[in-house]
Order: sequence, then structure tokens, then C-alpha cells
Amino acid sequence: VQKKRRKKREKGIKMKIQKINQDKKEGKISFTLRDTTPAFANLIRRIIIENVPTLAIEDLEFKSNDSILYDEVIAHRLGLIPLTTDLKTYTMPDTCKCKGKGCARCSVNLTLTEKGPKTVYASSLKSNDPKVKPVFPTTPIVKLLKDQKLQFTAKAILGQGKEHTKWSPAHIHYKGILILEIQKDKNEVLKVIKACKEDSIEETKGTIKLMNVSDKGTDICNNCREKIGDKITFKKNNNDFIFFIE
Repeated sequence: VQKKRRKKREKGIKMKIQKINQDKKEGKISFTLRDTTPAFANLIRRIIIENVPTLAIEDLEFKSNDSILYDEVIAHRLGLIPLTTDLKTYTMPDTCKCKGKGCARCSVNLTLTEKGPKTVYASSLKSNDPKVKPVFPTTPIVKLLKDQKLQFTAKAILGQGKEHTKWSPAHIHYKGILILEIQKDKNEVLKVIKACKEDSIEETKGTIKLMNVSDKGTDICNNCREKIGDKITFKKNNNDFIFFIE
């Protein structure tokens, strides 16, 4: 009986995805996911965080480190520096022909040689693959004083966020699209809500779907609440969501 019910639910779901905004410079995208379930929305979130492979520094060999930071601290910082990843070129170590030993198919080598006084940034990392480089070049690694040196070789391998967060490709969160049911003074309520420029309004008979397409702030501001507080009721929405990915 449970299997039949589950098949009916799955058959009835016709998921819809629509892009809201994309900022390639900031590396952000937002979209709506409609006619689905909270479980499926969370499944998408977890797949993006845990299953999408990316490159990250895994092994380091220090030749010189005169900085104030221990080798382990610098290694930790380097591991968390996001690297651009070409999934057509690299494969996961456990499925690679080298069986995880580290070859050009599943890993890439990077080097760094710097001498103070200066602040060492991620842009100083030199890769043997021009397609692999720090996503944020201005990420600081360490500050070197006069005559201090930092030199090492590093190996970045393909991995997944479920192994370690350094392989997680993005920050992602979602929220439900707010539903308001108008109890009275429909025109007045609509006038107040439409004055909030950040929100996109979908209106049906006595019901409003209110989409705050910003990942900051509340769905409805305090000013609106004061003006229309007793004229609307909030309804739970478990079918429509807004996703924010960075």
C-alpha cells in the first residue's frame, strides 16, 4: 500500500525550475523550485554540497617556511582555497587508472615560492594546468616579514563535499515562498504589499504568493505588518521554494 501511495505522489509531481537572477562576477545564482516537496528540495541542496566533485589541495611538501604560522596552519588554509575545476579533464581518484596514487587524470600540482616582506595571496599559486587556478586570487595565505621565505609544492585532487567541506563547491540555502490569505480590504492590502519593491507578487483569488528574491531580510517588512496585520493570515507552503547558491 505504501509503495502504491508513493508511486502516486511521484507521478503527480511535475517540478518546475525558473531562474531568478545570476551574477557571474559574484558567483551567485537564485532560482525557484515549484510543485515539489521539502524532502526533494533538501535532496537538491545536499547533492550540490556533498556530491558535485571539485579540486582541492590535499598533499603538501614544505621546502621552506619561515613565517609565523606552523606548516599545519598554512596547509589548512590552502586546503580551503577553492580552485577552478574542469570535470571533463579530471576523474575521481578511486575510479582513476592509477588507483588513487595520483596522476595527471585525477590530480594537479601547484607550487609557490615567495620571499618577504609581503603578504602572500592565493594568486601566487602556480599550477601546471592553466585551467586550474584559485577562484578568489586575493585570498590571503600568510604575511611574510623581511627575509622570511615560503616555498612548497602541493597536490590538488578531485573530491566530494561528503568527504570534507573543502571539496564542497558552493554555499546553498533555500526558503519557502510565503503565502498570504487576504481576509478583508483586498485592494488596500495589495497596494501596501506592492509598495515593497523587492518582492515579486503572484496573485490568485484571495491568495498572494510573496517571493522575497533577496537572500537577506524577512519575507515581509515590519512596516507592512503594521498596516495589514489583521487583514491577512499566513499559510504554510510546502511545495514552492527559492534557492540561493553562492
